[in-house]
Amino acid sequence: MSLLRELQNAAVIAGVYSRTVEKDYAIGWALAGIFSQPELAENWVFKGGTCLRKCHLETYRFSEDLDFTLKDAAQIDQDFLHRALGKMSDWIHARTDLRFPADSRSVDIYKNPQGNISCQCKIGYAGPMAPRSGGLPRIKIDLTADECLVMPPSEVSVRHPYSDAPGTGGRVMAYAFEEVYAEKIRALAERTYPRDLYDVVSVFRNGKLHSDDEAVRGVLEEKCGFRGIAVPGHGDLDKHRGDLEDAWDGMLARQLLALPPVDAFWKDLPEFFAWLGGGRVPSLPMPFPLARGDAIIREPTMRLPLRRNKKACLEVIRFSAANRLCVDLDYDDSRQRVEPYSLRQTERGDLVVHAWNAHQSAFAGYRADRIQGAQMTAQSFSPRHEIELIPEDLAPERGEQP
Repeated sequence: MSLLRELQNAAVIAGVYSRTVEKDYAIGWALAGIFSQPELAENWVFKGGTCLRKCHLETYRFSEDLDFTLKDAAQIDQDFLHRALGKMSDWIHARTDLRFPADSRSVDIYKNPQGNISCQCKIGYAGPMAPRSGGLPRIKIDLTADECLVMPPSEVSVRHPYSDAPGTGGRVMAYAFEEVYAEKIRALAERTYPRDLYDVVSVFRNGKLHSDDEAVRGVLEEKCGFRGIAVPGHGDLDKHRGDLEDAWDGMLARQLLALPPVDAFWKDLPEFFAWLGGGRVPSLPMPFPLARGDAIIREPTMRLPLRRNKKACLEVIRFSAANRLCVDLDYDDSRQRVEPYSLRQTERGDLVVHAWNAHQSAFAGYRADRIQGAQMTAQSFSPRHEIELIPEDLAPERGEQP
């Protein structure tokens, strides 16, 4: 299969624009190219929402930017950065058909709100999808050297779910998960962007970090103290709600399979802030009972033995489950509204979605290969059981839960 066809198929299954998937592909190789250079690998530490997605959690939100903390502020220099980006481009082009033309790069050095030097680079790329109009699509690279590193960074693999993964070049030095998440919380308090609300609540909902609450709180306190702001609490974001709602569609629509309603995330903030303040850890619903011979399937949808249109339906179901939203399921020539919970493989090898049928007020199983259509709704639900349709990275570690 050609790379173009592979990216187009991935976009259909993920329910996003082909350009969004192509940028995700280019970001994976840009990271490999950056960390192929020893002088960058020793000093650049990957962070931010893209780090969350590419290194720590298989989130459903595609990202568009790269963020780094630099240990050596002297590297924020026009000549140095132009040379480094040139080396990155050459390294990538020797291994792929991706091009990062020199005339599409820019380096903008400026003073940040703290009065220190920061930098924003932009690199245009030419991939398999030739632009129909305008210039090349670009990746933004933000560089800061005045951020405090609370936890030791570590070398981690980059998630690159495409057939030409960079191999040993796909490892980066990155923030610890707790530190990435703490910075997300601080960013939510400082700027209240829709993507920050989406990321903070999405990770919180699924129980993965509840055992790490003290570590997250400790890092957050240091991060906020370094910036001279208070640790956010319940009610602190209320004055920003209108602005956040106004920007919700524009900032998130192209990064997600479908746009969940902002209210579905806003309503979880009281529970989140109670947890952040050291309150009771939210209890996790019990798993859906396993039938004899059943196996829970968390493997990425792209790899499952289903036709492309069935994979696309399953991805809608999984996305809706992760966002706690009901799905209108077309099955056996009827439309049924369900709360999706689990994907299981039976002893016979069938893939079955287990869900609560709102019309029948009962649990039911739906063979994935017989699902005719799936559409996310704006109707939220409170889980009756653990939601197992989320990626493995977000699954709660029950052995560590109270």
